[in-house]
Parts: sequence; structure tokens; C-alpha cells
Amino acid sequence: MSRKICSQVLQKIKPSKSEEKALHRLTNRIITQIDAAAKELGVEVRGLLVGSAARNTWISGDRDLDIFITFPESVTHEELESLGLGIAKKVAPKYEERYAEHPYIRAFFEGIPDETSGRVVIPKGFQGYRVDLVPCFRVSDPSAIRSAVDRTPFHNEYVKNKIKGLEDEVRLLKQFLKGIGVYGAELKTMGFSGYLCELLIIKYNSFLDVVQSVSKWHRNVIIDIENHGTLEHDTPLVIIDPVDPSRNVAAAVSLDNFCTFVDASREFLKKPGIHFFFPPPVKPLTDKELAQELKHRKTELLAVVFDTPNVVDDILYPQLYKAVRSIEELLHRNDFRVFRSGIWSGVRSVILLEMEVATLPNVKKHIGPPVESSIHAEKFKIKYASQHPYIQDGRYVVDISREYTKAKDLLKSKLKTCGVGKHVSEAIGKGYRVLKDAQIAKIEDKDFRIFLRKYFRKYRRMRG
Repeated sequence: MSRKICSQVLQKIKPSKSEEKALHRLTNRIITQIDAAAKELGVEVRGLLVGSAARNTWISGDRDLDIFITFPESVTHEELESLGLGIAKKVAPKYEERYAEHPYIRAFFEGIPDETSGRVVIPKGFQGYRVDLVPCFRVSDPSAIRSAVDRTPFHNEYVKNKIKGLEDEVRLLKQFLKGIGVYGAELKTMGFSGYLCELLIIKYNSFLDVVQSVSKWHRNVIIDIENHGTLEHDTPLVIIDPVDPSRNVAAAVSLDNFCTFVDASREFLKKPGIHFFFPPPVKPLTDKELAQELKHRKTELLAVVFDTPNVVDDILYPQLYKAVRSIEELLHRNDFRVFRSGIWSGVRSVILLEMEVATLPNVKKHIGPPVESSIHAEKFKIKYASQHPYIQDGRYVVDISREYTKAKDLLKSKLKTCGVGKHVSEAIGKGYRVLKDAQIAKIEDKDFRIFLRKYFRKYRRMRG
């Protein structure tokens, strides 16, 4: 049954010959243009395709490519950036400049070169390619890398030498992880990278063997294919990089995503189904359904809404997660209790707070010193004389008025005092709203409504 399902999945996700040819034509054209642009500048540069396209582990329909612009070690970081960006901009018909450890170009190619004429054509319905053009140093050994991306060409060679004949198994694993929602190592997702998938297949030889092993995983499992790890790592999953003994390839994987993979593997083995790979689409939550959820749960839902700062996701999402933690701490310090929280980002960003306790009485107890502590006790009694101190459980206590009795009022007044990242702080400083319960229906964005449905239902991809 499992093998039959895998066969059905492969029919959907394995690239066709025509797809492969189109990708290779575009890749060759871009690398030729990189080499030509470098020659004009008199720089010894080579274009290099890396990632799943280079290793033939990509999935049909993928339109993302990574092409490195490799420089000799003799150039400086400043030369790498200025010359690398200059070459990339010459090659890219449309682009945006992006930043990781150093700047790179995200280029957009709307067409592909014709096989005979080389002229760029745009097939009907074709949505184009997104190509990251990344400058890097061409180092001789991974121990000599000067930036994180310099390690990638070594990943390329390692996987290409080990993965032959297992490419389809990688595709199955990637699609499975996409289906259960944990594919992607970016900080928005905190899941499993393509390289990590390739290493798991190299370790276990097949998708089904990976699932069998994962179903028995426990926290802090360690996989060291080359038996050369040099450091300890405090993460749910540790997979030592075969080309860098100090690096954990799975460092980005969150505990919840690790556990989701384990749970989904168990469920798949119990009752295999194609829905693990291709879950039904999630529909946006309607206003009526939102009202029904609120009525059923009887919690109070608050949404902090502000314009999304113009930064890449890997900068934005850590700041959003930090903001959630800081806001929850503010609420807890003031005796409000958060039941659950979540974040979403589009044109606007939303910090969602589901409150277990959102309204408090006008008074609260303020606990003083024990009665035996005569000096502190006397000071306390003098300070709070007008509040009429009394004794409870051997301590002086007074009932004092709360500054905030509603969580929404606290957020409206004190949110800007929370410790959040620079860009989110600036965005909140320009203005924000705090919406409550049915007011959240004012946010009509389709993707946000899908997020809401997933939040309430925790979208049960495993039940079919």
C-alpha cells in the first residue's frame, strides 16, 4: 500500500523531460551571461548552479534556482559584494536586492530560451523562474570558508556523489514534509531544509526507511553520517554536517516541527494515504465561522495589527516571535493569562493573543512582609495605612486598585514599552490597532483567514 502511494505521488512530483530541458537551458544561459559579464570586468569569476536543481532532487513545478557567482579567495569582502552585485544586475532582467550575511540579487526570469534559436520565449501559463544570484568565495576547503554560503558548493559535491539513484526518494520526503507543513529551514517555518532531506535519504536509503526511523525518534537524536562531529548541540534534532563537523544542519528545526514529523510518520505507517503528501486546500475562515468559534471557545481573542516592516522574512519573523514573548510577559506581569498565541504577516502583521483571563477585578492583593519582620512590617503599615493592611497566612496584605482591568486596555497603553526587535518596534511606533473578538473580522485578507482556520482547527492533515 505504502509503495503504491509513493508511486502515485512520484507521478505528480517528478519533473518531466521538457521541464528538465527548460531548466537546464535557462541555467546555462544565466551562467554564460555571468561568465561574459565577469570577463568584461576582468574578474576571474565562475557561475555555479547549486541546490536541488544541481542535484536533480527538485520537484516538478519548482521555479526557484540558486546560482552562485564564485570569486577567488584573493578578492576582499568589499570587492565580492560590489563586483558580485554588479555582475548579477547585468544578468537579471528584473531583480530586487536582498540581504543575508552579505547582499545578493533575487532575479526574475519571465521566459526560457528556445532550444534552437536561444530566443527567450514565454509559454502560455508559464509563471517564470525566481533565481537567487549569490556571490561567494571559491575556497579550497570547507574549513577555510569566509562566509556561510561558501560552504554550499561543498554540500553540492557531497550530495551529488552520494545521492545517485536516490533522487526520487528525496522528492518523496520533501513532498511529505511539505504536506505536513514542516518543509523549509527559513525562520518563518523553522522546519527541514532540502539539504537536510537529502542527508536523511543518504543515511536511510529510502523515503519509507526514513519514515520508519523517524517514527521511533526521541528528542536530541543525533545523526553523524561521517562520524566526525566535534561539538555538542542542544536542539531536538542534531544532524552533523558531513562537510563541517562543527555544524548542526538541523539547528533551525523547532521542537514542534520535529514532533510533527515524528507524529505524522507514525500515522502514515498506521494508515498510509496520499493526503499526507497533498492535503486538501484550507479554506479561509468566514465571519460567521469566526463568530461560532468565539462563542464555542468562550475565550477573548485579541489581535495587535500593524503595517509590516519592509525587511526579509529571516529578519522579520525572529522579531515577531520576540514580540509575542515580550507581550505575553507584559500580560502575565499584570495577572492576565494567555491561553495561546500566533503570528501572521502579509501587508500587515498580526500578533494573535487568545486570552484565558482578559478581564480582572478592580482590586488585587499586594503581599507585604511577614509579621515577624518588625522593621519592614512597620514601613509597610505606614506606607499603606490608608489601604488598611490586614494579616493573611502570616503576612501583611493590602487590597489595592489595579491600573488595568482589561487586557485590551493594557495593550493599547503599554505595548510600545515591550522589548521587540528594531524593525517591528519602528512599525508599531508608527501606529497599531488592538482588535477584539468580532472586530478581527475587519481583517479580510484571504491568507489571514486561512491562518485563522488553521489556528482554530490546527488543520488535521493526518486524518484524511
